[in-house]
Amino acid sequence: MKKPAFIVLLLTVFAVTNYALAQSVKKLPPVGMLDLEFTLQIEKGNQLAINNTWDYTHTIASLQGIVNRTTPQLYIFLVKNGSADIDRYWWNKYRAPGKWLAKRDTILYKNVVDVISAYKKQIKGAVVYDPNVQATSNVASSIAGVEDLIVVRYDTNPNSLYSQIITSGPKLPVKISLVNKDGSSLFTGKGIIPGTTRVSSGSAKNDAYLWFLEKYMKTGRVNTKYGAYYIDQQWLKNPFLANPNHHTLTNHDFFISRKGFFFDLSPWADESATDDPAQTPGTDVNTLKEMLLTAYNQNKGGYAYLGGFPPWAFKYTKHAKGTHEDVATEWEYSRIISAYNAFKDADAIGYGALANASFWQHFPLKKEYKQDWVTKAELTKKGYLNAAGKIDYKGRNFLIFYVGDYDASSWVSQTTPTLWDDPNRGKVPMMWCISPVLAERVPMAMDYRRESATPNDYFAAADNGAGYLMPGMLQAPRPLSGLPDGLDAWVAHNKPYYKQWGLTITGFIIDGQAPPLNQKGLDAYAAFSPNGIVPQKVPLTLLHGDMPVMRSDADVNEDPAKAAQIIYDRIQKRKIPFHWFRNILKSPSWYVQVVAELKKLDPNIELLTAPDFFELYRTYLKENPEAAQGKMR
Repeated sequence: MKKPAFIVLLLTVFAVTNYALAQSVKKLPPVGMLDLEFTLQIEKGNQLAINNTWDYTHTIASLQGIVNRTTPQLYIFLVKNGSADIDRYWWNKYRAPGKWLAKRDTILYKNVVDVISAYKKQIKGAVVYDPNVQATSNVASSIAGVEDLIVVRYDTNPNSLYSQIITSGPKLPVKISLVNKDGSSLFTGKGIIPGTTRVSSGSAKNDAYLWFLEKYMKTGRVNTKYGAYYIDQQWLKNPFLANPNHHTLTNHDFFISRKGFFFDLSPWADESATDDPAQTPGTDVNTLKEMLLTAYNQNKGGYAYLGGFPPWAFKYTKHAKGTHEDVATEWEYSRIISAYNAFKDADAIGYGALANASFWQHFPLKKEYKQDWVTKAELTKKGYLNAAGKIDYKGRNFLIFYVGDYDASSWVSQTTPTLWDDPNRGKVPMMWCISPVLAERVPMAMDYRRESATPNDYFAAADNGAGYLMPGMLQAPRPLSGLPDGLDAWVAHNKPYYKQWGLTITGFIIDGQAPPLNQKGLDAYAAFSPNGIVPQKVPLTLLHGDMPVMRSDADVNEDPAKAAQIIYDRIQKRKIPFHWFRNILKSPSWYVQVVAELKKLDPNIELLTAPDFFELYRTYLKENPEAAQGKMR
């Protein structure tokens, strides 16, 4: 019996579509895989092993940035968080049947030289950098993305990677050298900066960056929408000041793939950089400002995405014989970049290492991840509003936790198996505050958290929206940079991220050393965060238009019993029945225990979901004009 023509047509289309899909899968190259976890086993005193750890990781990260730019095809295993093998965790999750990587073929390479040989045709050669001028390692990473060159540290030791791949093995051509042919330094901090007409800054470190600025940034060859603040090769002098993966070289690949620029510069104007004590004080920060201004001009006032964080354990703080504290250094850096329309994805020490972002950047996200907001009827049904629509307190104090800090791709990636996968997640309400801009580098982690969320998991934005900056520094006048007001551009940057991720709350705003939000600043946040913000420098309570505003309160990170006591004592002193506390990298089990301890102290303290809390708080402000007008202190 003949099939009807339309059925034949449908079957034909179906067959052709499946064939096309099958062909597209076949066209993808195998995923090359390399295990670099052995580099975490370095020992004090073994400088060759330390050098190899740096060289292997740096070179492979640069290779990843190039070959993964358009297609995910090279993956490494390196980052660990305690017993959690982070890179295997993510690979295994999406290697499962039906997942993104299920049908990809793989090739396991035995060593670094084999990987470089395998991908030799996809690169144009090498950029070699100077072991005696630390900054050239970052300059090399900047060049790598622009020129499609892998980075190699100059080292003629017969066991060095340079000897294995430049003078022997695949014998890659050196296309650009940041060291003279005889091995002497190209950048000396004297005379005229080589290849330019620019007078030396007096610092070899800064001259290297200024050379790159003149040759690459100012000539428009760099994608200045992306920058990266990671420690340079001074790490080699003392790699044991932080976790063994905190060379953060694995973080380079994404920014190389985007053809971004790298730097490691002190933000302080009142002292010489601790890694370059002979420089005139403020030389580093002047170079940083010039790079940021160049990016601002080329981005036409748009925002630059800066990965990384001040390497405070190694440089620029009291840890390194500087005069400034860690948080002060963090805030000064934030203050400066904000003045030039740049924000950070804050890969801070502790959980700062991230690998394979150039690979995962291709993960297919949904167009939108919607979240429902609570209605008045639902609040009434839950017993929070009475029949007249007024808050029915019943002697209760209402509580919300800022579940953070998730303003860094590395922190979200590393804490998913250790914190998110806690079996107690879902037992109490948790407002997970995650910057939506992290979807640039860890889209798989963002998607997985949404896919596996319980009804008690609600998402808000981390500090300070789609990226960490100090919004008061966006407001005109901007004396630090002299640039026009940046708030409209900040709204335009945030809106698409908030829409895609269903966000309407900004769980915390770090004002730091910046001015407080003015009326236009508050208007800006109301445009993309209409259901609430929690800054540092505002009145205790405020209703701005229809947006509830609450001043941030205490950080609470102690053991559960002590944390509960702190919260209880603080609630007794506060003038309002709504309370916000910030917690950093605490597990769902911790929250369950804190809530249990609070119930012992006062059963009328109630932890709410984020929608319930902020909608009730908005109602409270409307019922109390003094609170709404910001008159409570």
